[in-house]
Amino acid sequence: MADQDPHHILELPHFDRPVKLLVAVAPFYRDIADMLIAGAGAKLDAVGATHDLVEVPGALELPAAIALAHRMSNYDGYVALGCVIRGETTHYETVCNDSSRGLMLLGLQGALIGNGILTVENHEQAVVRAKPEDMDKGGGAAAAALHLIALARRWGSETKGVGFKPAGSFQIAEGSDRA
Repeated sequence: MADQDPHHILELPHFDRPVKLLVAVAPFYRDIADMLIAGAGAKLDAVGATHDLVEVPGALELPAAIALAHRMSNYDGYVALGCVIRGETTHYETVCNDSSRGLMLLGLQGALIGNGILTVENHEQAVVRAKPEDMDKGGGAAAAALHLIALARRWGSETKGVGFKPAGSFQIAEGSDRA
């Protein structure tokens, strides 16, 4: 069974209202970034989503750029794309850990993010993961963001009461004579 792909990929969600995402990319390795962008764009196009693309200097700037957009714009979700290749120093661990942690913290605060930052040992590994016709990690990051948007829309339409609902009618406050 070695020829079977062990990964299960969810079907892309369907949307009844338009979806708009920000794709933020760190193009330090331009060839890899372009493949990630192509994969993400194809997935977004497949569901009819629109997107804007911004470039930042490196993977460490991706969480900051997405945080700014989340606070100051009206995107439904975000896709972070980039590539970190191990070098000879510990800078690799810092960039991998801090960019991932930054995106995770934003996600826990409500930003709907697909993380497509590759963390690899060499350029060859990056190419395999980035190519849309191979592992398509850019497309996977876009799909992850789309699934989170679908969940947010599904759960956002539900309302839940807080506490208890008293029997009968009641009045919370009346007009005040105070000035």
